[in-house]
Amino acid sequence: MKRAKGPGAGHLFGTDGVRGVANVEPITSETALKLGRAAAYVFKTRPGRHRIVIGKDTRLSGYMIESALTAGICSMGVDVLLVGPLPTPAIAFLARSLRADAGVMISASHNPYEDNGIKFFSREGLKLPDEFERQIEDLVLTQRIDSLRPTASEIGKAFRIDDAEGRYIEFVKQSLPKGFDLEGMPVVVDCAHGAAYKVAPDIYRELGARVTVLGAEPDGTNINRDCGAVHPRLLQEMVKGEGAALGVAHDGDADRAIFVSEDGRVVDGDQILGALALDLKNRDKLARRTVVTTLMSNMGLEQAMSQVGIKLVRTPVGDRYILERMLKEDYNFGGEQSGHIIFLDHNTTGDGLISALQLMGLMRRTGKRLSELAAYTRLLPQVLVNVRVRERKNLEEIAPFQKALRARESALHGVGRLLVRYSGTEPLVRIMVEGEDSAMVGDIARELADILKQEIGEA
Repeated sequence: MKRAKGPGAGHLFGTDGVRGVANVEPITSETALKLGRAAAYVFKTRPGRHRIVIGKDTRLSGYMIESALTAGICSMGVDVLLVGPLPTPAIAFLARSLRADAGVMISASHNPYEDNGIKFFSREGLKLPDEFERQIEDLVLTQRIDSLRPTASEIGKAFRIDDAEGRYIEFVKQSLPKGFDLEGMPVVVDCAHGAAYKVAPDIYRELGARVTVLGAEPDGTNINRDCGAVHPRLLQEMVKGEGAALGVAHDGDADRAIFVSEDGRVVDGDQILGALALDLKNRDKLARRTVVTTLMSNMGLEQAMSQVGIKLVRTPVGDRYILERMLKEDYNFGGEQSGHIIFLDHNTTGDGLISALQLMGLMRRTGKRLSELAAYTRLLPQVLVNVRVRERKNLEEIAPFQKALRARESALHGVGRLLVRYSGTEPLVRIMVEGEDSAMVGDIARELADILKQEIGEA
């Protein structure tokens, strides 16, 4: 069995920035201020005036964290560019477009509104490598920069960027060929009451689609509540009821998208990856004829890609690891089963809106329904079970679990996979079982989950 990496090293950063319950450490105004100061110090690497972009989703706690980060950054003599609620990929883009030194996104993605998070992007719009996060963390946890206090005119200023939404909308639309449109295509979009609630409907409408909108009335507490990528039931009903060509469900920060086909079925993320990869290959736009994905992707995707001469490369779980591999080996397409898809020719991070446009564009060019495109990739039965835990005990030290694990791996007879890992963003163990027999796969997942609930599960 292969085990994916757990949370990142240190006390603050996990696999996707700093995350937790808002107003409880580490997501407090005090720590956010320190993170702002530390990030400003780390990113001041060139002469002249420095600037950092700050965006957020629609959570109530975003105001508190935004203010604290701004104060910390300005206290180090760095200016802040405030863009308000926008998707995470918009912050990656704006860090580049506005020639800033870095970007900061305040969001806990698909988590409930009580949570929040802080993640950083470099001036190139890339998520920070581990060593940069360690530098920031070290500065927060020590007092090494406490004495650095710019005064008078050296203190930073905060500016609100009024045209940020328009910049991002035009950027996303440019991912389609010039003159290409979606005229008349009926689409239902669920914005999860999150960061895309303004820009997503505008983008699809400006390209000519007939858009029905769900989840676009944020009140600070309803982000991801019974809507969006995590809860697509209403979207499924609306797609069938409206006779739409497809449904698009974004998560709270819109760096990913889940799709619903015309028959109201949620399409597996691996089938979306397969359809898009094959299209890129057919148009000779798939670098090195390779798609990069994670250990979680279904073996059926690997088999489907192999049949058409596309290589599949796997990484640890997390879109940051996919991106690192893509940059290192000059690939341009990759993604996760969960809906993070990276088109490196268009943006430097997963972008749910660009993913949606590329899929709609494929449907429009080929005249095929989404269900037809999805059917190309035949998936093996796969079950994912989450176990909420009270502690992150080393799984190797849980004897009953290891005994059951060895027995069940043997039962799969080499045709299937077992993957057990701690979540990088939540107190969960994720158990993934894959094989040819769906009943056996389900039984194995439930048995392993029951053991972990007994050994380390929440009371």
